Amino acid sequence: MKRLPFFNNPVLRGQLPAWRARLVLILLFCGFITLGGRALYLQGVSTDFLQQQGERRYERTLTLSATRGKIMDRNNVVLASSVPARAIWAIPEDANTATAPQMSTLAKLLDMSVADLTERLKNEDKNFVYLKRQVPMEVADKIKQLAMPGIHQQPETRRYYPDGAVMAHVVGFTNVEDQGQEGVELAFNQALQGRAGSRRVIKDRLGRVIEDVQAVTMPMDGKDINLAIDTRLQYLVGKTLKDAIDLHHARGAAAVIIDAHTGEILALASLPTYDPNDRSTFQVASMRNQAITDTFEPGSIMKPFTAALALELGRITPSTQFETGNGQFRYQGSTISDVSRNGTLTVAGVLLKSSNIGMTMISETLQAREMWDKFTELGLGQAPQLGFPGAAPGRVRPWDRWRLIEKATMAYGYGLSVSLLQMARAYTVFARNGDMVSLTLVKRDSEPTSVKVYTPKIANMIRGYLEAAAGPDGAKLAQVQGYRVAGKSGTARKIVDGKYSRSRYRSSFVGFAPVSNPRLVIAVTIDEPQTGGYYGGAIAAPVFSTLMGPSLRMLGVQPDAPFQSTVVAGLQEPMR
Repeated sequence: MKRLPFFNNPVLRGQLPAWRARLVLILLFCGFITLGGRALYLQGVSTDFLQQQGERRYERTLTLSATRGKIMDRNNVVLASSVPARAIWAIPEDANTATAPQMSTLAKLLDMSVADLTERLKNEDKNFVYLKRQVPMEVADKIKQLAMPGIHQQPETRRYYPDGAVMAHVVGFTNVEDQGQEGVELAFNQALQGRAGSRRVIKDRLGRVIEDVQAVTMPMDGKDINLAIDTRLQYLVGKTLKDAIDLHHARGAAAVIIDAHTGEILALASLPTYDPNDRSTFQVASMRNQAITDTFEPGSIMKPFTAALALELGRITPSTQFETGNGQFRYQGSTISDVSRNGTLTVAGVLLKSSNIGMTMISETLQAREMWDKFTELGLGQAPQLGFPGAAPGRVRPWDRWRLIEKATMAYGYGLSVSLLQMARAYTVFARNGDMVSLTLVKRDSEPTSVKVYTPKIANMIRGYLEAAAGPDGAKLAQVQGYRVAGKSGTARKIVDGKYSRSRYRSSFVGFAPVSNPRLVIAVTIDEPQTGGYYGGAIAAPVFSTLMGPSLRMLGVQPDAPFQSTVVAGLQEPMR
């Protein structure tokens, strides 16, 4: 078959209608007009919207962290400060390409097992996984030297506590977000943390900062706080309590030292304790500040307050006599006992011999409402106004529910609960002229406020009785060379399964010195001593003495009693 030439193809020789060409031109023209209109709309009308959308994809707000304030003692010794650290994070997909030796080394540096590290990196769909926060700089530098793929770091700070366990219950600690969790860190968190700043920037797709898009808001660093605590006294208290626990195999111990003039808490310690730098030591039992959060029945250390009330109301006088008999007294169907036969006693003798029978007889001269009002004035049943987290209010039942036997037992310290800090503060009424001073954990730069509880005459009278109670015929182990001391011991049975135990006790002593011008009030409690007895005069009084003497000397308080050679005293003791 013969083919026709290309130009003779009949299909090509056909004429197309003119309207089709015009239609194509019109469609092309409309397309260009549409594109132009769209471009004009995007470039003009929608500029702000598109700009916002672009900024959402590339604009970032960077947080500029504020430096947390320091916590210092009254002499500017640093107790807590923020130090540089690193947060280690990973992109799982990239990190899983690391070699086995690299993974093993990284796990060791992060103080975790290889299995735990692998578990954190198993989800490769994630683009960000924290491996560990607040890693010390020296460890972070070693991790950086590994040059592992997918392992990154970002700067942050961590809290460091130079005094460790000694200050743990006072200072507390923060979490990984630098927020206070316990102690002063929590109580003053808002002041310490300051205010973070911000920086609005544009980043490229590689995460590099291209430019700032608005003015930088600078961070405001947290305030430094000076506590009333004296580190020297705190160390003394911590060591003395530990020695007491070791000596008596006790379950725990706590002590408080208060400046009677200013109301400043100079030392506040509790054992067992923990190290805020080492979270592996965090256990519920060791994290309780027993001096503030734990309550107990005070026992005989309550007696001076009941006696002072009866004297102030004129229901008894210093010469009123109480016949305590042979140490056994039937009252309201119960038997009230003294440790020994004391016979006839005055109010001074009742406190000196710590007679429960004598206090029961004194309580008979008082009304329940009068006792309740006085205990409330002393701050019992109310949480101390320190702003300290977990401060216990204790418990004093409403007076209209008291039975006569309960009124009697409360007179000598049973049937109500208090914290050691509450008792220490209450004793400032006798260390001062009958007014109870307000307490503070922060160094005070102005005169403290106080509440009048007893008249100066009654306060001075009880002060003399308490000096005798801590003298040679009382808790003589509380005496301090060169200083006149006053105080009262207390021994209380603990309640176990709803009943008073015959083998578990709390031994306490609260006192002050020097008697001529009291400067310090010290309260001590030993929980469940197992050896060496359990009476407060034998267990807690020596701890009080060990604390009071060095504390007064550290503060430069002048002695108000003659010194006696220990050699001479040792020779004279057998003669007595």
